[in-house]
Amino acid sequence: MNTYMEQTEQYVLHTYNRFPVVLESGNGVYLKDTDGKEYLDFAAGIAVYALGYHYPGYDEALKSQIDKVMHTSNLYYNVPMGEAAEKLVKASGMSKVFFTNSGAEAIEGAIKAARKYAWLKDGQADHEIIAMNHSFHGRSVGALSVTGNFHYQEAFRPLMGGVKFADFNDIDSVKAQITDKTCAIIMETVQGEGGIYPADPAFLKAVRQICDEKDILLILDEIQCGMGRTGSLYAWQQYGVTPDIMTTAKALGCGVPVGAFVLNEKTAAASLVPGDHGTTYGGNPFACAAVSKVFDLFESEKIVDHVNEIAPYFEEKLEELMKKYDCITARRGKGLMQGLVIGNGVKVGDITKEALNHGLIVISAGSDVLRMVPPLIIEKQHIDEFVQKLSETIDVLTK
Repeated sequence: MNTYMEQTEQYVLHTYNRFPVVLESGNGVYLKDTDGKEYLDFAAGIAVYALGYHYPGYDEALKSQIDKVMHTSNLYYNVPMGEAAEKLVKASGMSKVFFTNSGAEAIEGAIKAARKYAWLKDGQADHEIIAMNHSFHGRSVGALSVTGNFHYQEAFRPLMGGVKFADFNDIDSVKAQITDKTCAIIMETVQGEGGIYPADPAFLKAVRQICDEKDILLILDEIQCGMGRTGSLYAWQQYGVTPDIMTTAKALGCGVPVGAFVLNEKTAAASLVPGDHGTTYGGNPFACAAVSKVFDLFESEKIVDHVNEIAPYFEEKLEELMKKYDCITARRGKGLMQGLVIGNGVKVGDITKEALNHGLIVISAGSDVLRMVPPLIIEKQHIDEFVQKLSETIDVLTK
């Protein structure tokens, strides 16, 4: 493994402090490194591998598409794009889709759509967007501009102008930022990187009401919390609200890099037109074959039902861990998007590192939260194994 790690450090720009392991293969909810050591994966590629590794039917769909064509460009139609778009629209109850290569690109497109919608109303280009403190939407300039964390932004200012920040789950804070220039409010339905904070139902409904009253677009970022992770296909579907624009990625392709922003009928009819936005790879046949198959498997295998069946057991076991260890001070989350707050002299970074020695992959969220976003196909025995391995890890750090 040292040879592979040294090769990477020599030739790849050092923008990640990687864990000292070289992952080579996966099966189900497990990964193996180049030395053959097996790891229980409760990170799923940061909420990407919703179906785990090599789920029956998924690989075959991609291999079949490779044998046909992988790319044609958006100058032409292709079969998988139409199929994937129809399934995404019907699953979300919205109107139109634009496929991207990543979540950050989906955020960029959503921002452009919102600003174009406002520009068409009054011909002005000085509109404002309200985003949330402690949010995370990506690292490209537009996405970074609406990410409410100064640490991520500091070295890259000035960023996109016209962005104001409010406090998540504080409706008075949002109201204080609204002006006649506000064109959109953007938030994660469940904040991920900021520490696994679900939106309060009353807060989200109040924001939706304000948007309706003032013709402001509501953009909900479902990149991490979407695709069944919280117990519905999209987290906002549990709140009795619908966004004007939704962004999705990560588990949308279950391993293939793909994202999308989805617009309701009102926004789609009065925003982006030919020439306003584009992408070379977005919507290509290979990526869309993955999206299409993922939706098929979610439906046929009743993945969301399984999340709702298994999540209470997971939450129960996490609560037991919190009672057992003083270093676990709180639990937050929805469904299979869970966070444990770590404190009392133990650092979350030490847990993520030590866990590897016990054959467990977990990651952090923020400075003090241990994040669990496992494949949605986990069973009780995997949760029990997770508890055992995490307990062994904490025992080493607290003895």
